[in-house]
Amino acid sequence: MAFTNYTSFVTTVENYLARTDLTSQIPDFIQMAQFRMSRDLRTERMLKVATADTTDSTVGFPTDFLEVREIHMLGNPPVLLEFQSPDLFFRDGQTTLSGRPHYFTMLGTEFKFAPGPDTSYTVQILYYAQPTFISSTTASNLFLAYYPDALLYATLAEAEPYLMNDARIATWSALYDRAIANIKKSDLGATYPYTTLSVTPR
Repeated sequence: MAFTNYTSFVTTVENYLARTDLTSQIPDFIQMAQFRMSRDLRTERMLKVATADTTDSTVGFPTDFLEVREIHMLGNPPVLLEFQSPDLFFRDGQTTLSGRPHYFTMLGTEFKFAPGPDTSYTVQILYYAQPTFISSTTASNLFLAYYPDALLYATLAEAEPYLMNDARIATWSALYDRAIANIKKSDLGATYPYTTLSVTPR
């Protein structure tokens, strides 16, 4: 596509809007579009891995955390921890015990584990990360590199209310929704290929 970095993307937005007097506003439209995409998308390309030591029963979220996929307690073999909602997590009494954790929940900006660790364990967190946003100091990111159409439509949809061009909001929003739907469909195919799945008994 014609836009491969922040500068060319701004020019493309100006061309689509047929405006050259929005130098101060377009960065805001682009930022709001990226917030929208961060809420709407959870794709394999957004996955990251972080490790942390459980010196107590809590571990803080990674700074770019959006959503957890799974957590393993590292060891031989690694153990997949089971997520529990906070009410169940505190109700079943596991928080009063001490040992190797088997469960986790999320409170505020922390993961909490139960039973409470009896020593320092290492957890591996697989999570969806928010890409660093493109800006005048960041030329490209995951959204621009892999989902440029969605980023463009989201930016244009954010611009139209400012321009009081209500008739175009529906157009850009519909194109954005279609792009997001196609991204999710494509990502699902990459995650679960069209082959016979095998199930391993636990």
